[in-house]
Amino acid sequence: MKSSGSEPATGEQTERNLDPVVLERCRDLVGLLFPWDMNRALELALLKTFCLPSISGLLHQTGEFEQRPRKRYDDTALIVAELVRLGPDTPEGRAIIQRLNRIHSTYTIRQEDYAYVLSGFVAEPIRWIESYGWRALQPLEQEALFLFWDHVGGLMNLEQRPRSLRELMELNQRTNLELFACAESNQLVADATVAMLLAPWPAPFHRWLRSIMRCLLEPETLSSLNWPSAPDWQTQALRVVLHCRSFILCTVRRFWAPKRRRFFSERPTCSYGRQFTLEQIGPPSLLPRLNNTHNPDN
Repeated sequence: MKSSGSEPATGEQTERNLDPVVLERCRDLVGLLFPWDMNRALELALLKTFCLPSISGLLHQTGEFEQRPRKRYDDTALIVAELVRLGPDTPEGRAIIQRLNRIHSTYTIRQEDYAYVLSGFVAEPIRWIESYGWRALQPLEQEALFLFWDHVGGLMNLEQRPRSLRELMELNQRTNLELFACAESNQLVADATVAMLLAPWPAPFHRWLRSIMRCLLEPETLSSLNWPSAPDWQTQALRVVLHCRSFILCTVRRFWAPKRRRFFSERPTCSYGRQFTLEQIGPPSLLPRLNNTHNPDN
């Protein structure tokens, strides 16, 4: 990522730097050990945020996920990957945090919604990898994920956030079970996102792939999105396939392990091609203000 210089993110003076050991563990998890699993888990986390009408309603109001779903998806994935690759305490990482803070300051967002979104970056990878990864995450790896995103939450001035991994997992699960609610905006934003994810596939496969995606979602998520359940046989078949993948990878890793980290942000994207800059990230209507280095508060 290329970026022009910018002032430190708000909160820099009150947040101590992240432990380098924690950052290295997260880099290994995202870029080396579980890159495919992390992407799938974060896609599920994204879908689940649409189950809160307060979040889906705002996203529907802005129109970003319905008018430009690919850019919105790529922006989110690139930000996550770059924060891990570069580290949130480097000048480039602080510039990303600052841009996030400025984008979010445009909207009225509840602290509870921030906290739930943040929890998904930790809870979903832990659950997915425990179920379908080639091995479960070790306790130190789970804690590293929590410490990383807790640190990012601090830099984003999120005061009402869980202060331990246990609290985070409980908040995430409690929200899933008790606060998910059906709303028209949920389905509109989710349908647009899924259509974007399926766009590279031939049209005849779309119906089948939508059903496959529903196999991975819990009843409360399906109900909130107004999506039908997948057939039981299909759900079981998909789990068998994923477990076979897990077994094969576990066997392969005994004899061969990848040596080079590879992050989502180091691959070409549909929105930006082979290279992007921080100045391209964000809703197009906000870019002039976001990139106004002479008067950044306007």
